[in-house]
Amino acid sequence: MFVKVCGLSTPESVREAVAAGADAVGFVLTASPRVVSPSQVSGLLGEVPEGVTAVGVFRHEPAADAVAIARAAGLQWVQLHGERTPEDVTTVHDAGMKLIRAVTMGAGQDAFGSWGEELLLVDAAVPGSGEAWDYGSVRTAGLEGRHWLLAGGLDSANVADASAAAGAWGVDVSSGVEVSRGVKDLAKIRAFVHAAKG
Repeated sequence: MFVKVCGLSTPESVREAVAAGADAVGFVLTASPRVVSPSQVSGLLGEVPEGVTAVGVFRHEPAADAVAIARAAGLQWVQLHGERTPEDVTTVHDAGMKLIRAVTMGAGQDAFGSWGEELLLVDAAVPGSGEAWDYGSVRTAGLEGRHWLLAGGLDSANVADASAAAGAWGVDVSSGVEVSRGVKDLAKIRAFVHAAKG
């Protein structure tokens, strides 16, 4: 199980995610309680070893702007939320970067097709709510055999059942490992990664 821990903002939280066995760490570079600056990300990348993917997360920014900000932060991966087009995928790839394209369960069926992104992320109909949802409903999206991440309302208590219900290749967590909005709990990070990989 591929595990991404998102919304990290301190050296301690990055170290904990890496030590627990996370495959990827996410840094929010868009308006959010979890926002960090490109210069903060540059500093945090010192805690990310070879083999762990570091991702810059964006919401409604144009793809070209996201690429420029991610590059300033020293990142090779971009995660794009919001209304997107196949041209956005091209923009990221033309910049020599890799893409996680996020869609919600409320998106049209076309959104679940492969547009050439490295990973698809499937989120709750209301992203960032931190609320659990009908994870098994993802099976109607036709993602069998593809690399994709399940997100939205996951925590250490439900991640194993949720990922099994959805048939997920990987999982992404943010609010489910926080003590309060934007503040990560190191023990929860460790418990989540272990539960997901268990």
